[in-house]
Amino acid sequence: MTWYALQHKPAQGDRALAHLQNQDIACFYPKITVEKIKAGKRTKKLEPLFPGYLFINLEQTDPMWSKLRSTRGVIRVVSFANKPAAISDDVIQHIKDSLHTVAEQGGIKSGQSVELEEGPFKGISAIFQTYDGEERAIVLINFMQKQQRVRVPVSAIKK
Repeated sequence: MTWYALQHKPAQGDRALAHLQNQDIACFYPKITVEKIKAGKRTKKLEPLFPGYLFINLEQTDPMWSKLRSTRGVIRVVSFANKPAAISDDVIQHIKDSLHTVAEQGGIKSGQSVELEEGPFKGISAIFQTYDGEERAIVLINFMQKQQRVRVPVSAIKK
């Protein structure tokens, strides 16, 4: 069996997924946890990796093809020259493996040891404290026999 991409209606990916699964169609709707700042607070939200698209696994001869367009939440099958665009199993497996790797890494946790990679404190070990907005973080560094709180760009931190 081969994988194919389906375009779903805006904000109806979960609905399309549920209706496809009710029809016993093998589906893959990759999502990742994204940190966002809303009203000054950092929140985590699960969002689709490919907004507007999900993947199905069907044989070309499967009679379910005729029902796809009328499935709630589905707009169309992604196709070129009126042929559904096939996606190899290797690509889908790579996406699945990558999602597991991202989930295992997670974010940097308070108290975790980090190294600063750029700026005036390049090469110095620090202890991560907290995020300070979307692009900055507060870390503790040992400076002049005292721990100092320093604000640094998140991009400068390496686990």
